[in-house]
Formats: sequence, structure tokens, C-alpha cells
Amino acid sequence: MFRSRRAGLVRRLWRQRCAAASPEDGPGALKPAAHALFKKLKDEELELLVQAVESRGAWDSGCVWVPRGEPRGAKQALPPQVLLCRLYRWPDLRQPHELKPLCYCAGGRGSCGDAAALCCNPHHFSRLAVPETPPPPYSKASCGPSWPDEPQHPSTQLLEFGYVGGDWRDTSLSQSTVKDGYWCKLAYWEHRTRVGRLYAVHEASVNIFCELPRGSGFCLGQLPAAHRSRAVRRARGKIGRGLLLSREPGGVWAYNRSEHPIFVSSPTLGPPGARGLTVLKVLPGYSAKVFDYERAGGVGGRRLPGEGPCDPHSVRISFAKGWGPCYSRQFITSCPCWLEVLLNRPC
Repeated sequence: MFRSRRAGLVRRLWRQRCAAASPEDGPGALKPAAHALFKKLKDEELELLVQAVESRGAWDSGCVWVPRGEPRGAKQALPPQVLLCRLYRWPDLRQPHELKPLCYCAGGRGSCGDAAALCCNPHHFSRLAVPETPPPPYSKASCGPSWPDEPQHPSTQLLEFGYVGGDWRDTSLSQSTVKDGYWCKLAYWEHRTRVGRLYAVHEASVNIFCELPRGSGFCLGQLPAAHRSRAVRRARGKIGRGLLLSREPGGVWAYNRSEHPIFVSSPTLGPPGARGLTVLKVLPGYSAKVFDYERAGGVGGRRLPGEGPCDPHSVRISFAKGWGPCYSRQFITSCPCWLEVLLNRPC
């Protein structure tokens, strides 16, 4: 690559940096380390990094491989992935353990020359979501959709549950689901009304979104509805890039790709023995383990007063709106737009 072309890419990268958290810890303080890192990148890696940074992760981009070891002349001994994540996403980031590689990052899987190089693409990482301390009142929320008393409109579809062997179970998933290769099915709801059919997930990960350039997966923007309230239309406008749902060793993870928070509840999010379910707020760019297969073994189904049965192998995700005692929305069925993830029990 011509030197002028490479210098132009570096200038474009530097223009995309985040605003500083504080003057003494701003992007200028990271400039020597950043430019030393840019010099270590091959031409194609530098172009990949520009694409990832300028699209802000909207476009799928490959791993940006950098040789292991500290860039010479760097004043800060930051790992490359931490350096670039601080520069382009989270200025307050401090330690590598605050980050989680996304499921599609080859560097996160320990492949492709793991001993000699690592991925430093800042949009191949998320920050780990942790419960707020002290827990807010909304963290104790009920699970399960609340069944309306009025007869359902023909376009309204509710998931079917049955009482099997002393346990409430979702019977809308056929027993052929496991053998057909689905690890979960997705149901999209607007308040109490399910919109569209169940979406079966075959791949290890799936995007759920309204607007995602060059994206594939479960597109909520294509689901028709006869009558949508203003609240639903406003909430749908905030889904944007949505979330990435992935099945990984030991559990299921959700990565918030949108520009607004998502709220998640599942039987394995709360502490053992909790009477209610924990609702976790996941900020944009953050991810959380929303279901733990090992913990799910000791969680039984139940039916809560005024609500429907709670499937112990399901996850509920509300877009942009939380629910619980601190909100006007007491139940997830009061949220304008939400997703139900119906998981298969691992064999």
C-alpha cells in the first residue's frame, strides 16, 4: 500500500475516536500507543479496522489480527483489544476481564494462530453486564405471560402450555424440534399479542433486529400487524440493530447491538431459591449470560397468581422498556415489544 494511502487510513481511524472520559485520560493520552499499534497492522488489517470503526459494528467485519507483544515506544501497557475498545467504544474501560469476545470472533475461539496473534477488532467484543448494586426494585419481577381474560382476536396467538408430570411445560414446541436441529424458537410479542410465527434457530447464533445493514436472521421489521399503538411504534423504532443471541458452552448469551437498553429475565438469572425472577438491564454494547443450562436443571416450572405458567427453559427480553414494581409496567406483557426465547432441553 502506498504510504499516503496508509497515512489516510490512520487519519480516518483517529477521527473516529470516542470523546474522552476526562482530560487526563483522553484519547490524546492513548495516541502514542494507538499509532504504535497501527504501525504493527498489515495493510489489509488496517483496512478491516477502518471498516469496522466507521460502520460502528453495523457491518460484519473480520478479525483484525495483531502480533502479540507490546508495541515499542508505547507509554501504556494496554492489551491491543483494551486499547482499541477504550479508543472507539468505552473510554472508562480498564481491564481485559471486563470484555467478552463475541461468538463470531475467531480470536475468541482460540483459533487462527492464537499463540502468535490476537484479534483487536473493537466490535468483536462486548462488555460484561453485571447486576446493579444495590439491586433496584425492578430486579424482582414475575415470569411468564399474563393471560388476558377477554377472548383472543383471531390474529392473536398465545403459546400453549401443558401440565406434564407435575410440571408446567411449553407444549407448542414439538418433540421433533431436537431431532430437526433447532436449539431454540423465538416468539415476538407486542403487549399480549404474538406477532408472526415461531422462528426456529438452527445456527449457533442469530441476529434479532429491525434494521441491520447486510444483516441476516430474525427481522422484526418484516412482521406485519393490523393495528399497532403509538407506544408499540415508538418502541419498535428503538430496536434498530437489535441483539445477537448465541448458544455457547454452558449457556445462552445475549449481546445488545442496539442504541437502547434491553431488559432480560430468565429462571437462571436470579440467585438460587429466589421467589421471583431477576430482570437484568443490558446496556448498548454489553452482553450477559441470560441462561445457564447447568443451573436450569434445578429450576422447576410454576404458575404465579394472575399470570400464566412459567417455563423454566425460556428467556424473555424486552426492547427499551423495563418492567417490575418500579415501573408503570408490572408485567412483561405490558411492555410494547418483547421477545420470548423457547429453549430446548439439552440432550
